[in-house]
Order: sequence, then structure tokens, then C-alpha cells
Amino acid sequence: QVQLVESGGGLVQPGGSLRLSCKASGNIFSINSITSRSWYRQAPGKERELVATITSISTNYADSVKGRFTISRDNAKNMLYLQMNSLKPEDTAVYYCNAYSGLHKYMYWGQGTQVTVSS
Repeated sequence: QVQLVESGGGLVQPGGSLRLSCKASGNIFSINSITSRSWYRQAPGKERELVATITSISTNYADSVKGRFTISRDNAKNMLYLQMNSLKPEDTAVYYCNAYSGLHKYMYWGQGTQVTVSS
């Protein structure tokens, strides 16, 4: 099993920046089975949406964040990051760390961290 713990959320003004972090821990074999890692977000009253995904060969972004957000990872530290720049009020949401095991066909979720963009 894998546990995902997020940090870095908070209140920021429009145009500001935040960096979200996600630490993976647990069974080393399960961690090694992860083939893709993602950030999702869910605003109040809206569906959870995919923000960004990173694999060993590619990164992908939702159109709404392209050019402003950057997903990255540190394999040695089992860390996943989301650098968020030029933040807009529309980015306000709970952000969730996600990891998918292609071997086990299983998706792991973090607890979520609140990001609020407001003056």
C-alpha cells in the first residue's frame, strides 16, 4: 500500500505563486509499481478535474493551467510537486495528489490540500 500526504496549500493573492508537495510512503514494492502521478483539483460544487500528470516519459496539463503550472517529481525522495504561478481566483480548489499503479491497476489518493486565491 501507498500513503500520499500533501502540503503547501494556503491563501495567496491573484498573480501569486504556491508550490504543492506530495510525499509517498509505504510498501516499497507498491511505490515502485507506480507508473503515473497526477494532481487533481475540486472546487466547491464542481467535479474533480485532472490538472497535471507526469510519467517517466511525458507531462500533460489541463488547458486551464497550461503555461502557469509545472508538475515535477523527485524520485529519490518519493516526492511529487506542483509549482503554481500566476494564480487566478478560478484556481481556488482542494488539490489532490494521485498515483496510479499500472501493475496493480490501482489508484492512490492523498487527503487534499486547500488552495485559495483571493485578495
